[in-house]
Amino acid sequence: MKKLLLTLTLFVGAISLNAQDISNNAIGLRFSGGNGFGGEISYQKALNDNNRLEIDLGLGNGLSDFKATGLYQWVWTIEDRFNWYAGFGAGLISTEEVGIYGAGVIGIEYNFNAPFILSLDYRPEAGITGDLNGLSNDFAFSIRYQF
Repeated sequence: MKKLLLTLTLFVGAISLNAQDISNNAIGLRFSGGNGFGGEISYQKALNDNNRLEIDLGLGNGLSDFKATGLYQWVWTIEDRFNWYAGFGAGLISTEEVGIYGAGVIGIEYNFNAPFILSLDYRPEAGITGDLNGLSNDFAFSIRYQF
């Protein structure tokens, strides 16, 4: 038991030491096919060295429908400019009727020397009420400008 506790402590310590400083702000586009909302405007705000908040807004059907998602994320360094991240959150969707959903996210990103970030992510969404019923899968490619 002591060996397991020591191993777990060393593992958590290694992750903490390897935390990546992330930009204070990043804004861009998230391209997906999720639920009829092909693209989303995406904003990220750093909360500390390895946590951030992401807010995405998708518009559809001549701007009369919307999908808004908020996610809390943890970010870890894989290698020099590569990071991976995971998190959870919730959202609001309005098409025929208003609905709410829970969401998770896991992804990988590349931070260029220039102020751009490219990322690929998977975001499962579970509808609670309204038009988004059951579980849906959302894969996306994103490009963001960081400042």
